[in-house]
Amino acid sequence: MHISEYSENLLKFAHLFQQHYPQPVSALQEQMDEMDVEFLLEDMPKLVGSMKLGVERIRQIVLSLRNFSRLDEAEFKAVDIHEGIDSTLLILHNRLKARPDHPEIQIIKEYGELPLIECYAGQLNQVFMNLLSNAIDALESYDSQRSPEAARAKPSQIVIHTEITEEQLVSIKIRDNGAGIPEAVRNRLFDPFFTTKPIGKGTGLGLSISHQIITEKHHGEIGCVSELGHGAEFWIKLPIQQAST
Repeated sequence: MHISEYSENLLKFAHLFQQHYPQPVSALQEQMDEMDVEFLLEDMPKLVGSMKLGVERIRQIVLSLRNFSRLDEAEFKAVDIHEGIDSTLLILHNRLKARPDHPEIQIIKEYGELPLIECYAGQLNQVFMNLLSNAIDALESYDSQRSPEAARAKPSQIVIHTEITEEQLVSIKIRDNGAGIPEAVRNRLFDPFFTTKPIGKGTGLGLSISHQIITEKHHGEIGCVSELGHGAEFWIKLPIQQAST
């Protein structure tokens, strides 16, 4: 804020100087030419604008990291599920945007009206991180085997759908439109240390831990449906309130 104010004042002063002294002394004119003052006056507002955007981006990331970790909330607490998903997506932003080696991965949110959910927020956010990271991995692998033309014709997408079921459970579905998961692999997805990723890329613990967090910590359900050539969908069902123990 101070840099913005100071630079604005200096630019006003420079413009006033140019108006009242259009023909400065030769020594001053030489220095102005050497510094390329005209370019500085034009570029300074752009530079300050970029700094503002960068600072705002940092602020959003810090808030999302605080939301994501919830280190100060070790007990069940009623939270906004959508807030946790959005924080996770912001942390994964760099993996979603287009890069030279793969196209953009589109995020489509189909958020329903949800009440606050009693949960361990940090642990549940870790589940979202695991599922979304796996979806990104699957789409990156799928895109690496497709031509740029095929990727443009059928852009990579992750659809996040939330709703309340007839049983009054919170339903969260994360679906990609990648290559899909074979049945033999699907049957072992939640086994500890099982992974289809290359050595060094996956531990085989992400989905196993996610299963434990959902079923044991939150008394919910988690599963996967998939059809080869049509992507995969991971679904979660959670009670709105946890039964008192």
